[in-house]
Amino acid sequence: MLKREELLKMFESAGAVRHGHFELSSGLHSGSYVQCAQVLQYPRFAEKLGQELAALFSDATIEAVVSPAMGGLIIGQEVARALPQLKSGLPGAGVPAMFVERDASGTMCLRRGFALKPDQHVLVIEDVWTTGGSTQEAIRVVEEAGGRVVAAGAMIDRSGGKVEFPVEAQALLDLPIASFEPDDCPLCRDGSAAMKPGSR
Repeated sequence: MLKREELLKMFESAGAVRHGHFELSSGLHSGSYVQCAQVLQYPRFAEKLGQELAALFSDATIEAVVSPAMGGLIIGQEVARALPQLKSGLPGAGVPAMFVERDASGTMCLRRGFALKPDQHVLVIEDVWTTGGSTQEAIRVVEEAGGRVVAAGAMIDRSGGKVEFPVEAQALLDLPIASFEPDDCPLCRDGSAAMKPGSR
């Protein structure tokens, strides 16, 4: 397993940790932003991070990985690749990596022909947890589709340990970064305008 310092160095060297005034996809404001796409654009980093994250769940039986689009797509694929081959399933194909995405009404759902078998054991993988909202939505979609979420994981937990899920949850890196409701944002009070760096 990589040490915290090694993980941080990987993210910082790729320019994934940014400083300024940001509006997060949750609507909260922050003076720092973690853009995981910056580190995941490098396939060797993505592969290593996927292996490290998969190792956190080595004791669990996992039959599929489901990630919220867009942030979880690449890391979900890499985690699935790093998991051991299933005894059942498509021979030689490995653990399937699926994703949930928003439909025209903004509701998170499985599309593109993705389907889960009844009681299929699912690991939900996300890039960053701030409020945990996207992961919670993904858990709901998996359960409504008949799957069973056995755990949730993320590369970074920036909530300071505040996010809670109804299943085991682990992150590779705890990176507590203060975030504020827009009405309470000290950066706004200082007169700067928040940038929206995210995918929504």
